[in-house]
Amino acid sequence: MSLDPLRGLPAPPARIPNVASFVADYYTLPATAPVVFGTSGHRGAASRGSFNEAHVAAVAKATVDYRRLQGHGGPLFLGFDTHGLSEPAFRTALEVLAFEKIPTVISLNKEFTPTPVISFLILEHNKKYPAALADGLIITPSHNPPTDGGVKYNPPHGGPADVEVSSWIEKKAGEYLKNPAAISKLPYSAAIKADTVTERDFIAPFVEALGEVVDMEAIAGASLKLGADPLGGSGIHFWEPIAARWKLNISLVNPRVDQSFSFMPLDADGAIRMDCSSPYAMANLLAHGGEFDLAFGNDPDFDRHGIVSGGQLMNPNHFLATAISYLLEARPLWKKTLKIGKTAVSSSLIDRVVQGAGRELYETPVGFKWFVAGLKEGTLAFGGEESAGASFLRKDGSPWTTDKCGFCMALLAAEMMARTGRAPRELYGALTEKYGSVDYERVDSPLTESAKENLRKIVPQDLIGRSLAGKKVARALDRAPGNGAPLGGLKVVLEDGSWFAIRPSGTEPKIKLYVESFSGAAFREELLKGAGPLILGE
Repeated sequence: MSLDPLRGLPAPPARIPNVASFVADYYTLPATAPVVFGTSGHRGAASRGSFNEAHVAAVAKATVDYRRLQGHGGPLFLGFDTHGLSEPAFRTALEVLAFEKIPTVISLNKEFTPTPVISFLILEHNKKYPAALADGLIITPSHNPPTDGGVKYNPPHGGPADVEVSSWIEKKAGEYLKNPAAISKLPYSAAIKADTVTERDFIAPFVEALGEVVDMEAIAGASLKLGADPLGGSGIHFWEPIAARWKLNISLVNPRVDQSFSFMPLDADGAIRMDCSSPYAMANLLAHGGEFDLAFGNDPDFDRHGIVSGGQLMNPNHFLATAISYLLEARPLWKKTLKIGKTAVSSSLIDRVVQGAGRELYETPVGFKWFVAGLKEGTLAFGGEESAGASFLRKDGSPWTTDKCGFCMALLAAEMMARTGRAPRELYGALTEKYGSVDYERVDSPLTESAKENLRKIVPQDLIGRSLAGKKVARALDRAPGNGAPLGGLKVVLEDGSWFAIRPSGTEPKIKLYVESFSGAAFREELLKGAGPLILGE
């Protein structure tokens, strides 16, 4: 991917989207693309005919059919983030749910709702009322550009729907797209007042329960000066209640909500993208980084985290490894048999940390859905993705969220600093002294049909023993070691532990190449140059 010359700088007027235009497209343009559930739900853009009113109505109706088929008698928690298409999609979904008389709970005063809050509410309800199971719909395209929209379904386990459930809803929604007359709705003015729709305070219960997953008293006692940048996202009205309840010194670096996200610096490719793992998208917070002991940012639905330590944005993999190392020592009530979940394209430093702690690793394909069952059933202590998303158990070993939680990861960074007296970046440095230094990079390229075809043709076994950048291929995998599920791509491990992986993105039309070197940055560059031609024949 070529780097845009304006990366990290404010977006010029020509690159700021016209919100009124793409909201109008949502209501007036036909749905020309199918419903497709990627890594987490269906995403698209109204102007491209891939996220329009018909798509959302079809997904909502398919969700109604699915929960009735499963006998879910509890409420459906419905939330939306700050993207321009999210409130229109929220209204469409509510119109369908109200007509179908589905008991629906929305946030008081239509407050924005982060993904982990929906997961938390589902689990809390189902713990108290197991005979009337709740589930949820979240209207969000996560960190995608302002013009995009998204919708995802979380079943009663509280996490992202697995492949089987997603496929069922996707197929059913496709049928409704072809037959929209089979979908009935109430007008929004009637839907919002329907007897089946209840408003509830989503903020206070979540804020209060944070003390069960993070040592909030330790953070308060350390008097840390913390900075938070919500990147204009759905958790923007949570930080002040968190600071007030737990007596924390948190400054909101950016209090703005703007559906064009015009305040965002441009990402590496010149797009406006609220990716808290990107140093370019996080440039505003990094400019203030020196003012705080620790700072953090989150994406629009708050299921991801970006940690600024020592004025620098930590690589997500570095923070995951550091967080896991810390938690395995700092949570004495966690059972020793609990496994640590990571995706196959997360750093292999995590493997070494887990092994060094005498724990078992659970390695999966990309997608947080693979960690849901383990977190809920108490076989996983932690689940983390390379894209800065993770969650972990409460201090007593019970589930917190079964979806990614940007709040608990950001606050964990503060707990780590409060209890150890060392910044997360320093703690990471100590890890590399013990387990070795890694050099990790991800490169995105446009997804072409030839690239997809070449990737499908590869036989992993044929790569073993071949030489790449002067080192032999030790393993080649197209299935995850932890659960045997298809990786959706390929991972190649060399004799020194360095590796690369390639896979199509589940959220954007890109192909992603991941490279990690245990032999320095120069070798990582060699590996990067050799990996593409070896795999894709380019």
